[in-house]
Amino acid sequence: MRILVTGGVRSGKSRHAEELLAGAGRVTYVAPGRAPDGTDPDWDDRISRHRARRPAHWQTTETSDVAAAVRDADGTVLVDCLGTWLTAVLDDNGLWDKGSRRAADEVEARVAALCDALAGRPEAVVVTNEVGLGVVPSHRSGVLFRDLLGTVNQRVARVCDEVHLVIAGRVLTL
Repeated sequence: MRILVTGGVRSGKSRHAEELLAGAGRVTYVAPGRAPDGTDPDWDDRISRHRARRPAHWQTTETSDVAAAVRDADGTVLVDCLGTWLTAVLDDNGLWDKGSRRAADEVEARVAALCDALAGRPEAVVVTNEVGLGVVPSHRSGVLFRDLLGTVNQRVARVCDEVHLVIAGRVLTL
């Protein structure tokens, strides 16, 4: 089964995704996010806490090429999260200031590859941030990110069997 887990920041979505796979034998944890300059102690602390609660036998792959990691993974796949992946795609390709059409085209190619990879896996859990429920971004980059992640979430949800919405640690299956 392929499950998309969505929710707000600090809603409990990563913990829920990990709990879904608690009994899985082989799990490849795909971590596409990173601190922008590699020197963020809060980010490092968050990563350490995530690693500490995962089973020791889970393999971790850190990459922004999520489609390849999903295709090549051994066992069940857990991707956490699409928001940090989208940030990496925009950063790595210098797309923040290139216009929304160019950014959308680049992201579309990547999300198509990701969806193809996910469709080929019998078991996967993908975590993402839900967008559009909060403050309207005041900066162009925030609007770009919100719009693109909303599209990414819709595309990935189409190849998943279930979507779980996590709010305040509670889970709704949509």
